[in-house]
Amino acid sequence: MAELSERMRALVQPHLAGIEPYDPNFTPTRINLSANENTYPLPDGVRAAIDGVLAATPLNRYPDPMSGALRDELAAWHGVTRENVCVGNGGDELLYNFLLAFGGQGRTLLVCPPCFSEYEFFASLTQTSVRTVRRDRKTLRVDEKATLAAAQTADLVIVTSPNNPTGDALPVSFVAQLCRACPGMVMLDEAYIEFADAGYDACGLLASCPNLVILHTLSKAFGEAGIRCGYVIAAADAIDVFAAVRQIYSVNVLTQAAALAAAQMRDAFVPVVEKIRSERERMLAALESDERVQAWPSQGNFLLVRVDEASAIRRRLRDEHSILVRDFSAVPGLEGCLRITVGTPEENDEVLAALEALLDEEA
Repeated sequence: MAELSERMRALVQPHLAGIEPYDPNFTPTRINLSANENTYPLPDGVRAAIDGVLAATPLNRYPDPMSGALRDELAAWHGVTRENVCVGNGGDELLYNFLLAFGGQGRTLLVCPPCFSEYEFFASLTQTSVRTVRRDRKTLRVDEKATLAAAQTADLVIVTSPNNPTGDALPVSFVAQLCRACPGMVMLDEAYIEFADAGYDACGLLASCPNLVILHTLSKAFGEAGIRCGYVIAAADAIDVFAAVRQIYSVNVLTQAAALAAAQMRDAFVPVVEKIRSERERMLAALESDERVQAWPSQGNFLLVRVDEASAIRRRLRDEHSILVRDFSAVPGLEGCLRITVGTPEENDEVLAALEALLDEEA
């Protein structure tokens, strides 16, 4: 994306003069496996239900400011109360509001890169300092001992499970230790938790960890990326803070209606998630069988792979095969890495075949 003009750099707040916007690096292609979306069609009956509630939703009234009906459904789903849930315009709004409320000048955020780049981006917007504990260069897993030590002097922490783009998930016991170590707030980003094995969901910690905030989204497993709906689960007084700093009416009436219908029909998505998990393991096995490819096991709906000439491979996948994957080769620690979303079997077959052909030609 374009940098700010000299005129704008002179007019914006000084800390924003060198801001670099988040760039999803999107190009229209026949097969898009770059954004970790659920590429399957909505399950039978779900789309019809959503269309029905959208058609019945009045547009001449402001939305419920706090998404009451949706909060009730989400609370029942996760075994908490309405007071423990706040809904946002995608997980991104809630990430920003977390840093807006608990970060700021003189405060420090701890992250464990490589991780979602928006954490540091939103920290820069809110003038929050960032401290990093880098992951192991070979395994790409969190250095638990160093992270716990650093958390003791951090004002807030964001960790991700499963982590984007590395795919690993955090033990719940470590999350509990992290909450005890940090004197401030800890956000656990569980955007991809539905794709993980049983035992990684940390909602059971909320009663004993009052500084824990768990982030969820309907964008991934539930195929609702287009409606922009995320939510956090936390202690009631922490939810009060999110309610205080949020932009009023940020979740529109159509999003609330569609999200409520999807949440009510969440069981219909279980077979889709299981299919994605199965395809993930099939793709991993195929990639690991090629000695030219290094692939990491994943608990998300994506795989991280390392290949020679990764940027060239990504470009040729896009230009010659109309397949879009994400290039992470410029990220420290991820040199030569591409992230590939797990799509439908047909999409996965195509990306595997195209990748093999390009590796043959590059060799």
